[in-house]
Amino acid sequence: MIPHPIQYQGSKRGLAPLILRYLPVQMTRLVEPFAGSAAVSIACAARGRAKNYWLNDLNKPLAELIELIINHPDELCRFYKDLWQAQHPDSLEHYYRVREDFNRTQNPRLLLYLLARCVKGAVRYNADGLFNQSPDKRRHGTRPETMRKSISGVSALLRGRSVISSLDYRDVLANTTVDDVVYMDPPYQGVCGERDSRYYAGVMFDDFLGELAELNRRGIRYALSYDGRTGARQFGKPMPKALGLTLVELEAGPSTQATLLGRKAITVESLYLSKPLAEEVGASERMHHRRDVEQLALMESRKSYGKISKRVS
Repeated sequence: MIPHPIQYQGSKRGLAPLILRYLPVQMTRLVEPFAGSAAVSIACAARGRAKNYWLNDLNKPLAELIELIINHPDELCRFYKDLWQAQHPDSLEHYYRVREDFNRTQNPRLLLYLLARCVKGAVRYNADGLFNQSPDKRRHGTRPETMRKSISGVSALLRGRSVISSLDYRDVLANTTVDDVVYMDPPYQGVCGERDSRYYAGVMFDDFLGELAELNRRGIRYALSYDGRTGARQFGKPMPKALGLTLVELEAGPSTQATLLGRKAITVESLYLSKPLAEEVGASERMHHRRDVEQLALMESRKSYGKISKRVS
């Protein structure tokens, strides 16, 4: 199984095998300006698809957590184990205390525990940018031995081949070259420019369109997960035709929110491909149904990533 230490609602972990079908088989560097849990880069590295990676997220503690996972796995695993074991016997009080400490210090090691223990891995921030999601009362979070395997696996895949940063996405895009392939999973339309508790910061729609137009002018290859629909509800407007993008729709499965409300509704996510990328991978507009995603998941390699070498000072 491909390792994933960061539990993150909205992660592209489930769709990653399908997204990778629309990326080149071999890449010099994969760039993620909105890395989040880095699910696409991890999946890409597991298949040996890129030589190098640039993982960026404006959420600085999250970016720092990714850096610790990749470059300091043993230290992070020890810290997580001690923190996880300390939650007994009053695990709820422990969680709230850790959350308060994280909001005060922004220590990325504390964030790992919060992500592993919060309700459904659903990150939430208040108007002041503070983490305010509640703990899942039914579980104590990922067990330390399981977390160690995931962290060690990601480190083995990405160590020595990754640059991690916490920059504005526009600074990242400005420093890409024609040798790069860019995958973007920004806050979706409908929340851009407005405060939304799911995101550390929003992205202004018109500004973002301008950045895409500039990437087109420079001939940069990119794929973009942006907007979608659940049942009859549409999230955001389609990308403007003037950008010349190829739209591939990915059926992501039943909507969790609709299920909680007793309704049945399928979520479909949009993947847009720039013209150079679509031409390179031979893509055309189409819909991938859920069974396509499930079949790809069944084909995933279950190899072990083994032990990692100790860091040399």
